[in-house]
Amino acid sequence: MRNMSVVTTFILTGLPHAPALDIPLFGIFLVIYVLTVVGNLLILLVITVDSHLHTPMYYFLANLSFIDMWFSTVTVPKMLMTLISPGGGAISFHSCVAQLYSFHFLGSTECFLYTVMSYDRYLAISEPLRYASLMGGRACALLATTTWLSGSLHSAVQTTLTFRLPYCGPSQIQHYFCDAPPILRLACADTSMNKRVIFVNIGVVALSCFLLIVGSYVSIVCSILKIRTSEGRCRAFQTCTSHCIVVLCFFVPCVFVYLRPGSKDAVDGVVAVFYTVLTPLLNPVVYTLRNKEVKKALFKVRSKSVFTE
Repeated sequence: MRNMSVVTTFILTGLPHAPALDIPLFGIFLVIYVLTVVGNLLILLVITVDSHLHTPMYYFLANLSFIDMWFSTVTVPKMLMTLISPGGGAISFHSCVAQLYSFHFLGSTECFLYTVMSYDRYLAISEPLRYASLMGGRACALLATTTWLSGSLHSAVQTTLTFRLPYCGPSQIQHYFCDAPPILRLACADTSMNKRVIFVNIGVVALSCFLLIVGSYVSIVCSILKIRTSEGRCRAFQTCTSHCIVVLCFFVPCVFVYLRPGSKDAVDGVVAVFYTVLTPLLNPVVYTLRNKEVKKALFKVRSKSVFTE
């Protein structure tokens, strides 16, 4: 990666807010971050130790929990520093590169993983007799590996194109983490090609994944309506509802931000909170509170720990 930059440190301005809200916002986001990390770690633990959850659905859920734990860790701690420390918004050039790569790597992998999870639910409901053979261990591992490799490639392209440009000042990034659109506004060169890449490489990819997910769920609904018993239909709907909630909270803000690459609105930073802070928290909340199997597994783990004590 060729770096012609004379800027060695960027300044993250953080979320737009009144100074009096620094401490309250710090407390709120710190609690959310701790709950996110602990909740996702708990899901990983439960899926690992309970053999009843060693199925394709929970295999992908474990991947999602791992991603969400680190996705939140990439952005939230630095945001917290901008709220309580006068120099908390400072981030070195190389740290900014690492943060942007990590953010887009984990974010795009999660985007692809949601698509794979919708395909898994489609097969489970529409092809129940063939499901076990279609989604065997090798197929699950291949799909998961593909999402991680695709996310890595996507992020490498985005990061390389962003930081090959010269940055010679100003150095204030109008955001609470290093993301491509606000960084490009500081470049001392033409960024039209980068904006087109953002539109295609991020916005259109996210929109395409979202449309594939919608298509999967349209097929799922058609299959559910063919189920004769109301109990069976209700159970099938409940299986998919949690996935739909998290998908909407992740994709809608992403499409809003990245399909408007020329936007300079401060509202973009506020919208980004949905997929960087709230969605990683929704994963453990939605998948545990709405899922009987996970709640049973959590109860077993708790019972064993109490018995051991």
